Amino acid sequence: MIRAHIAYAKGSPSPTLALPADELPERPEELEPLLREAVRDLVEYGGGLERITKIALIAPSTHPLFDIDYRFVQVMPGPEPRFDFHGSCGHSVLASVTTAARLGWVHRLAPGQRVRVNVLNNGDHVVCEVDDCERDRATFTAHFMHHPAVCLDTLTHGDGPTTSLVYEDGSITASCVSVSNPYVFVNAADLGVRDADELFTDDPELFEVLQRIRSAAADVYRLPRGGAFPKIAALLADGEGTIAARAISVPTWHPTIALTGAVCLGAASKMAGTVPYALAGAAAAPGEPLTIRTAGGTTVVRAAVTGNTPADSLAWVSVAQKSVEFTGSLTLERLRPHVRKEALSYAHR
Repeated sequence: MIRAHIAYAKGSPSPTLALPADELPERPEELEPLLREAVRDLVEYGGGLERITKIALIAPSTHPLFDIDYRFVQVMPGPEPRFDFHGSCGHSVLASVTTAARLGWVHRLAPGQRVRVNVLNNGDHVVCEVDDCERDRATFTAHFMHHPAVCLDTLTHGDGPTTSLVYEDGSITASCVSVSNPYVFVNAADLGVRDADELFTDDPELFEVLQRIRSAAADVYRLPRGGAFPKIAALLADGEGTIAARAISVPTWHPTIALTGAVCLGAASKMAGTVPYALAGAAAAPGEPLTIRTAGGTTVVRAAVTGNTPADSLAWVSVAQKSVEFTGSLTLERLRPHVRKEALSYAHR
């Protein structure tokens, strides 16, 4: 039996199930059968736990510059659950920090404290700065760091700032940008969407078209078409310095926008020639914040760039006022701790 923990970051489509990484195998082929058992346990518990689609494998970091090692697993719903290890989830990073504090792996959270997370999926370095906290709730500013700074032209995929994606029934100009997670951004007006209110309606036809575009973008990233990545968001200009965004999560519309999506969109809005840059208005200028409006609220993101040209660089992206609540712990009866081979070897020395 393994003790699991649950935390929910406001704006996420799902709570996060945090599991102790050192009690589970590392290789996906060994890990997946155990995660299926964990999902079955959640279904048996019921009470909404069966709808969890995010799993975080966490442990105190072995790296001297970090506090927590974190690995994200996206649950792909279906009769037999599948799992995607290709990307990360910023909301789950914050849920993991809250859980780690609860477990005593880091100091008790307090305003001004910073917890450093090493994302094993993609090499992200995330500094989670505590803005406020009380009992089981905390509010963070998440800083996605790049040390050294990365050149902007290394963050786009396809033909450059924009690429023509041919998908079933059509083609569209899109920007494929990878910052924290791989994303594809399209102008919603190119799909016939007239304003933000229309963008935020539950339009099944728009959803299906975006899914087909996302599948075409998966080929650009050389990712499997049936997976969770790349993510996709349809965008509209929504006033000076504001972009309206509608994103897709697993398995439906995202209620807001992923934290990694805000990070990627914030960075993309600084890259001359991209779809977000064309829609951002004054927010495209270096040093200016971008406001992202979604069906579930607004998010403000800041991206530190030296300029807007492909030769310029990105140092960090920050998103503030992200609230997380630790909601409880449970025992997964089906899951048995896994003893890693290296631990056995060490024990027999």
